[in-house]
Amino acid sequence: MERWPLYIDGAFVWETDRPALEVVNPARGDVIAEVPTATPDLVDRAVAAADRAFAPWAAKPARERAELLLRAARLMRDRLDELATLLTREQGKPLAEARGEIQISAEYLEWNAEEAKRLYGETIPASTSQKRLFALRQPVGVAAAITPWNFPSSMITRKIGPALAAGCPVVVKPASATPLSAIALMKIFDEVGFPPGVVNLVVGPSREIAGRLLADRRVRKISFTGSTEVGKELMRQAADTMKRVSLELGGHAPFLIFDDADLEAAVSGVIASKFRNAGQTCICANRLYVQRGVADAVEELLAKKIAALRVGDGLEPGVEIGPLIDEQAVAKVDRHVQDAVAHGGKLVVGGTRLEMPGLSRQFYAPTLVLDPPKTALVAEEETFGPLIPMWTFDTEEEALALANNTPYGLAAYFYATDVRRVVRIAEGLEYGIVGANDPVPTVVQAPFGGVKESGVGREGGHQGLDEYTYWKFLSLGIG
Repeated sequence: MERWPLYIDGAFVWETDRPALEVVNPARGDVIAEVPTATPDLVDRAVAAADRAFAPWAAKPARERAELLLRAARLMRDRLDELATLLTREQGKPLAEARGEIQISAEYLEWNAEEAKRLYGETIPASTSQKRLFALRQPVGVAAAITPWNFPSSMITRKIGPALAAGCPVVVKPASATPLSAIALMKIFDEVGFPPGVVNLVVGPSREIAGRLLADRRVRKISFTGSTEVGKELMRQAADTMKRVSLELGGHAPFLIFDDADLEAAVSGVIASKFRNAGQTCICANRLYVQRGVADAVEELLAKKIAALRVGDGLEPGVEIGPLIDEQAVAKVDRHVQDAVAHGGKLVVGGTRLEMPGLSRQFYAPTLVLDPPKTALVAEEETFGPLIPMWTFDTEEEALALANNTPYGLAAYFYATDVRRVVRIAEGLEYGIVGANDPVPTVVQAPFGGVKESGVGREGGHQGLDEYTYWKFLSLGIG
């Protein structure tokens, strides 16, 4: 049994009197590693180490911080196959997707390393010749990053890349289901020479560790990706010490196909958006709306493509759909399917749990359901699995009303070719991210985040660094 340690103050540690956490391969159900459960004392030690590291780290020239980030990115690329295989073993996604995740993880470090050199301040015209006025960009302080299991590498670098570039030491708390990719990153940060305390990692009960981080005044910033319900609770707790927060929360993404769309491209876009990572992404399509005149053609094309998707262990060549993360995830998908069909939806393809020799029972057939009622679970909740419901609409106004009829506002997609329609729909969608004829819009150089109950703040782009800095006004008397 492999034993993977925590990382605190520049050292790998296994100091706990609590039972170790078992990391399970979701494709096969076998335990692949153990990780120590952090005690409150270890969490405090991690925060204290980050706090000690803050002043010297913030004082380093930006190019020195950038060089360490660039070294880490290069090492990630050198170990691409090793890191991707590890990610697939603990999370389940197909190896090709895991390789893509490691690539973009390295890109987040590279982008932010370069942006560190461009955290410019401002010179402000003074009201008198006896003063000079300046606005300076300053790091906020110790940052805590709480990351989910669905992207166990890129969600970390997307948060800590800008934090480290801006001069903020970090304490990372990865999901207990997928801590190995996070620890592998810590090994890289240690190897390239990040000073002790600049990067720290603890694993354990989310509520306990998050509560401890939120109560600690030394932690000045919290970045969290997860459910809206948890995000709201974190925001309430963060208010007690007025912490800065970035929250990337739940979504319920609509995908609109208009009658002027390239239907082959649009249906391929649905597949790329909905079924990546077996539908376990925050921004994947959850509701498909198709203009009535092309609905039959879209249904036929989509059913064929869904039925052709290959399901299996992500380490096997050609597999496109891996397992769901756990039994609860499988049960939720099945509950949504059964509820939709019981209330009048038409099951077109899929709709069953898959049994495959030598594999776990955490696989679900990619599924298409037509016209479930608007009150069905799948119409109101984020499924987080390989299920897409489809409805029809007649007008642009109806499409926008359907798409925006949700408390969430993370991502939305549509396919159309009329440039006037493209502008109208893009502007009318109430979402932080819009993919127009693009099912995979995420890039490191653009801001990522939602509106309404899908969160606050942005990650990626130069806006991502803004979340880890504040403006300091300096008035200098020279008279």
